[in-house]
Amino acid sequence: MLDLPVAVVDSGFMRGIDFDQPGPPGVLTWREMTLAEPSPSDVVIDVHAAGISNIDLLQRDGRYPVPTGAPHVLGLECAGTISWVGDRVIGWSKSDRVCALLDGGGYAEQAVVPGRQLLPVPGGLDFPRAAALPEAACTVYANLTLKAHLRAGQWVLVHGGGSGIGAMAIQWAKASGARVITTVGSHTALARVIRLGADVALNFRTDDFVTRALDATDGRGVDAILDTAGAPYLRANVECLGPDGHLVVIGGTLAPAELDLGLLFGKRASVAATSLRSRPPDQKAAIVARVREYMWPLIERGVIAPVVDTVLPMPLAAEAHEFLHSGRAFGKVVLVTR
Repeated sequence: MLDLPVAVVDSGFMRGIDFDQPGPPGVLTWREMTLAEPSPSDVVIDVHAAGISNIDLLQRDGRYPVPTGAPHVLGLECAGTISWVGDRVIGWSKSDRVCALLDGGGYAEQAVVPGRQLLPVPGGLDFPRAAALPEAACTVYANLTLKAHLRAGQWVLVHGGGSGIGAMAIQWAKASGARVITTVGSHTALARVIRLGADVALNFRTDDFVTRALDATDGRGVDAILDTAGAPYLRANVECLGPDGHLVVIGGTLAPAELDLGLLFGKRASVAATSLRSRPPDQKAAIVARVREYMWPLIERGVIAPVVDTVLPMPLAAEAHEFLHSGRAFGKVVLVTR
């Protein structure tokens, strides 16, 4: 039996958000639940804040299967203080202020996290803003840097620049020396993504992003695309790519779609579909380590900042899901336990 924190040993329970059957936001309930038993390679975090992602909304709605072994409880990122450290964990101690990339389980008062998926809370940030960082930072680095090989001087098209991931992608691409085109869903968001660093911003509801992307690049096309729309944008995205370009699809509609191999072949381009949550532990740990090495110094200096729209108490998770689904949020929506 592991030597768990006194609060866990005494009660075996904590409070968190759970649901019995998939459905609309109203199925989410704040109730007592049992903390999973940590392994010697894990830590236990007393959660102060948890970020909400679109994956959470899909899982709640029954449209995102939980990977084998992952917690059923929602929440792929959190921030708080360490209350227990496994014997095999190196470099972390009780009471450390941390944020973490989770396999699930962030919508609760405590979370079990592999020690290799921890990041220190950047200096000067409170817990809600720190909780908005891990999933977005790891997703952006894994896809723009490791998969699309984005470099200084290149052009990147970021769909959904007003989302948490989109806002992070704009800032990271600019910090990497790239030029950014981004799409947003409202005219009010245009000025905000320009302030984040976008060179070209357009409303996808009224503007043709293919034309704008080709105009901005003098007809050459972009070097990388980070896409959250999926099947409906596949053809147009490939048209936007320049020679040796990379399209990386990280979400959206995953229905069958026709891919013009002739167009792709003529550009020597590539299309990839990736998921962060389903990656094996070693891959996640490697991504977290690179994010800490390359992105965290920029966050510490304020070059990159988390963009948080709304912070709500965790028992109001249903309201938070409704707000994020409405499309009115710019950046992340975060839940807090205290």
